[in-house]
Amino acid sequence: MRHLRNLALAALLVSLLSAPALAVQPKNIVLIYADDIGYGDFSCYGAKSFSTPNVDRLAKEGLQFTDGHCGSATCTPSRYSLLTGRYAWRKKGTGILPGDASLIIPTDEVTLPSMLRDAGYKTGVVGKWHLGLGKGNVNWNEKIAPGPLECGFDYSFLIPATGDRVPCVYVENHHVVGLDPNDPIEVSYSKPVGDEPTGKEHPELLKMKLSVGHDKTIVNGISRIGYMTGGQSARWVDEDMADDITEKAVAFIDDNANKPFFLYFSTHDIHVPRVPHPRFVGKSGHGPRGDAILQFDWCVGQILEALDRNKLTEDTLVILSSDNGPVLDDGYVDQAVELLGDHKPAGPYRGGKYSEYEGGTRVPTIVRWPSEVKPGQSEALVCQIDFLASLAKLTGQSLPAEAAPDSLDVADALLGKTKIGRDELVEHAFSKLSLRSGDWKYVEAKGKNKAQLYNLSKDIGEEKNLANSSPEKLKEMEIRLQTIRDAGRTRE
Repeated sequence: MRHLRNLALAALLVSLLSAPALAVQPKNIVLIYADDIGYGDFSCYGAKSFSTPNVDRLAKEGLQFTDGHCGSATCTPSRYSLLTGRYAWRKKGTGILPGDASLIIPTDEVTLPSMLRDAGYKTGVVGKWHLGLGKGNVNWNEKIAPGPLECGFDYSFLIPATGDRVPCVYVENHHVVGLDPNDPIEVSYSKPVGDEPTGKEHPELLKMKLSVGHDKTIVNGISRIGYMTGGQSARWVDEDMADDITEKAVAFIDDNANKPFFLYFSTHDIHVPRVPHPRFVGKSGHGPRGDAILQFDWCVGQILEALDRNKLTEDTLVILSSDNGPVLDDGYVDQAVELLGDHKPAGPYRGGKYSEYEGGTRVPTIVRWPSEVKPGQSEALVCQIDFLASLAKLTGQSLPAEAAPDSLDVADALLGKTKIGRDELVEHAFSKLSLRSGDWKYVEAKGKNKAQLYNLSKDIGEEKNLANSSPEKLKEMEIRLQTIRDAGRTRE
């Protein structure tokens, strides 16, 4: 009997030793999402005239990607793609949203936070949202739903749209923060409401002049897109915005330090209006835009410090990236162009925010997970749209066939286990699509603009259009892009 028992134990031991090891799951996941930060805006990505030590720390301790992309060259579609794993150009109504737009993510759709919540993570979003709230005309004085809580988040503290759009208030979970019911909020993007001054009619009241648009209701000395009245006690102070949202993000980490959590920390820096806290003003030498980059770096430092303090650093997966490439003059007079100097916001790439060129979607992308990811650099082609499928793989979740149709599992590339990421990627800028396939880049013809073809291995700045000299390659990529468009999905 003992002999048989020993044989059984030996057989069990052999089976255990020969079985594939279970993948290690990150205890926590923190996604730090910058706004309008370009490829060259951090010192670890080539900035020379100022330093971003906290982002540099992440890069030094993690894997720094040189071919990492957002889902679109503008904010709303990038955020939509990030959370749904779906190319935004596949769905109407995913362009840049007004501040009173309805929620554009279906509440029955699998999202990045809903998948991670199913995996046992406490999920939270803090910062810029810009994916719409409510259904139909939002009443900002009552419960605001649906929103992040209906999309998979357990907690939310939001800038509803952007800093340059009304309403200029925070929304925590389903309600405006600090609202006096005797001073109700009214918002309109079609006609004036109330009698508050506008930037167009009273430019003498502005502490930051406008260059184009942004000429409606003045809040905190800055005129915005859209009209707003009421909610005086609830209105944010732009100079305190980074402090406000960072405090909430750190509190989420502290409150959930003893359980698995996913934090989507969506900062507003360096989106306009660029009004950094006084302690950062004048520190960069590049005016408000540069100062806001230093402020963003401080925000990153506060998150890293919170992880250190709670002894969570080793087992926490931190991903840092940006929603689109850089822009200088984006509606306010803040000397971003005049004080640029030798700084190159998009690094060596052409274009930036709104652009179909690489500077529009190729953004800083850093992954740090000290216990699992070896520091270094990677040239793998990766995209934020793949975070959903990749994190599902890392957390042992199976996605339904209809979920995240364009999200691919590139977990091994994100963790540095392979240098191979995506084979191809569709880049998006408004209504124009481009196709990356290896070193080749095809930009489709639109209106009066003819098709373009570039070989990035020889022409990283997309200066030499090879459409005429390589017609066969041009046609091949044109057909391939149309095939992807017609297929309706990428993930099999």
